Amino acid sequence: MLALGSNLGDRLARLRAATRLLGAVVVSSVYETAPVGGPDQDDYLNAVVLVPAASPRDLLAAARSAEDAASRVRSVRWGPRTLDVDVIACGDLASDDPDILIPHPRAHMRAFVCVPWLDVDPDAVLPGHGRVEDLLAGLDVSGVRRTPWSLCG
Repeated sequence: MLALGSNLGDRLARLRAATRLLGAVVVSSVYETAPVGGPDQDDYLNAVVLVPAASPRDLLAAARSAEDAASRVRSVRWGPRTLDVDVIACGDLASDDPDILIPHPRAHMRAFVCVPWLDVDPDAVLPGHGRVEDLLAGLDVSGVRRTPWSLCG
């Protein structure tokens, strides 16, 4: 499962392009979300996509390739970005490889990941943390707003 985010340029077009590049087979609704952490910046568009089964390293390579195609620049941690693609989970797999931690170490704290994840998998479980629905019950969702836009278009 991959989480997508963008808050620079044509955010929706960037998420749509990433969805195609990543070969997404299931796509959540698009959410506009307040930024979390980092410097003052514009709101994000976020979504979650399910992609064909692959190894964590292959998923990370695909994520980086999509970010490169969107001219992602990594200058400020948690700063504005054209495209952010995070590997959130890979089935029940766990990895403590510093290059690709699975599940994502902050996914359980992020409403902008958990809300769209439930769109694509209402029974989702984040390994090591529990049911996503239960995690979401403890999160502030006030900064997460569903948009009328679709990534399939």
